[in-house]
Amino acid sequence: MMVLHKKKKITIFLLESPLELVPRELWRHPAVTKNARRRGKRPGEILLDKSLHFAAMKDIRDHEKRGRPDIVHATLLEIQGSPLNLEGFVETYIHTYTGSIYYIRPETRIPKNYNRFVGLMEQLLIKGRVPPNTDKPLIYKVPEDLPSILARKKKQLLLLDEKAPRISLNELADIILEDKYVIGIGMFPHGDFNQKIKRIAYKRYSIYKKTLESWIVSSRIITAIEIKLDII
Repeated sequence: MMVLHKKKKITIFLLESPLELVPRELWRHPAVTKNARRRGKRPGEILLDKSLHFAAMKDIRDHEKRGRPDIVHATLLEIQGSPLNLEGFVETYIHTYTGSIYYIRPETRIPKNYNRFVGLMEQLLIKGRVPPNTDKPLIYKVPEDLPSILARKKKQLLLLDEKAPRISLNELADIILEDKYVIGIGMFPHGDFNQKIKRIAYKRYSIYKKTLESWIVSSRIITAIEIKLDII
């Protein structure tokens, strides 16, 4: 059994999360205006969602990586509901496709209902925090970029990359528990990490021979660490 002091955290970055409001260039598209009217909102106040806005997204840049808030929802449910987080050992950041970063307090419970989650994320992206009128929001925008956060924490980025060398979950858990790294998990459904992320990654590993969904990757890594710490 390994021991991790509660002041030390396993830091997870959900990288390039496909979580953004509908970009201005798509506001007038019928697929967007119809969805906005149905919800009683302006086009720029709703989440970009490929299942609803596919026709509008076909020609935008990196369309294969965007408009999948459901991936973020599933992954956050895994992380925030894990025994590792419930025991106080996790801190989670959402890094979005557009480059914004949001911190999620460990006590935050993610709505299981997807529609409620969408409303929460829309409020977050518009107001910068949820709840918006509190001195201690559960989720809030961080006024730093990823390199600045790494420098402040004095840690380096360990990237989970399907193209990287394979490593066992047991070995990976040992490396993470050295407390020298933050874990980066790609959240996009297709494509690759952008060049900025690749340049700052200090280590890269793969845990399986095929592509895995983001929530599966997070679940496997967290479980491996929980076993090491004798939490489960």
